[in-house]
Amino acid sequence: MALAPKTLKVKEFTFIWEGKDRSGKVVKGEVRASGEHVVKNALRRQGINVLKIKKQRTGTGKKITEEDITMFTRQLATMLKSGVPLLTAFDIVAKGHNNPSVTKLLMDIKNDIETGLSLTQAFRKHPNEFDTLYCNLIQAGEQAGILDALLARLATYKEKTLGVKKKIKSALFYPTAIIVAAFVITAVIMIFVIPAFKELFSSFGANLPTPTLVVMAISDVFVTYWWLIFGGIFGGIWSFLKAWKKSEAIQIVMDRLLLKIPVIGKIMLDATIARWCRTLSTMFAAGVPLVDSLDSVGGAAGNYLYKLATKKIQTEVSTGTSLTLSMQSTNMFPNMVMQMVAIGEESGALDSMLSKVADYYEEEVDNAVEALSSLMEPVIMVVLGTLIGGLVVAMYLPIFKMGEVVG
Repeated sequence: MALAPKTLKVKEFTFIWEGKDRSGKVVKGEVRASGEHVVKNALRRQGINVLKIKKQRTGTGKKITEEDITMFTRQLATMLKSGVPLLTAFDIVAKGHNNPSVTKLLMDIKNDIETGLSLTQAFRKHPNEFDTLYCNLIQAGEQAGILDALLARLATYKEKTLGVKKKIKSALFYPTAIIVAAFVITAVIMIFVIPAFKELFSSFGANLPTPTLVVMAISDVFVTYWWLIFGGIFGGIWSFLKAWKKSEAIQIVMDRLLLKIPVIGKIMLDATIARWCRTLSTMFAAGVPLVDSLDSVGGAAGNYLYKLATKKIQTEVSTGTSLTLSMQSTNMFPNMVMQMVAIGEESGALDSMLSKVADYYEEEVDNAVEALSSLMEPVIMVVLGTLIGGLVVAMYLPIFKMGEVVG
């Protein structure tokens, strides 16, 4: 049986062209194609007399971030609401962006739309930038004829979830900074400072205090095996993070532990509930059926335990159980959330109630991060002061004892 030949992906470039239409009017544009001859043939078929074509040079560009997609969503929503045609809006946003990667992405989507694909279909070709939730909302907007309103709602959603993520990173930054700073300072002292004291003490010819001997022994280990210590720590962290991403079991264990860490765990829990409620509110308000909405909610929550809980909720809701009872059976949501959801179901304003819950927990995250920031400053001073002070005292004990003997 003969194997089907592999279809090679033709590399495309961006070309800027200028020409005259059938009425003699000068027109300009931008298009992606594999070569100049392809552009010329396409323009001639449209009745355009090509005057000049120039291949646009673009850099490789930075990685497309979530901030880039959020900004693009807000810009597109604003332009469509102002009456700017969709393709023109893509042109304006693409050319105004300072990241060539974003420009290329938007021009690819624009070209796909020009060839007859819907906006949803064009977005689905780029799953790394536009996830299932994003595409589902765009599809709902296209079908209902309210794309500008859905894009505005989607932009608000992404701005709020992005804000929560930044606050979580801010909350985790301080403890990480303490650990890294403490380790680096300790390593520098152990490798460069303690050996100098050791040479000095070797000429004393007297017994050294126990704390000094312990510090000197640790210093010997650092000096001899510094490469193994640094390599083991950084290699271990890298391997662990890789395993965390790939292993479902490790994700479950770590997400469970993160929620139990004092102070930090409360912030993580509030942020997870805020994202869960915000996502479901946005999907439901867009007219996406509840069971279909729950498909995107679990992954957007950012915690594997809530992802599993959402699957259970989705199964129960699909069999006719109310959302309130389904959430209650997971034991993952506070009573306040359950009460608000119950009110929302009874009053027919579920999206509004979920949005209020999300607002409340986002505010809780804000307050907790501010409190943690204020708390961590003195903690950093105490930890580093104790560590460095202990090392200094241990190394100066022999000198103090010598002073006593001389006195």
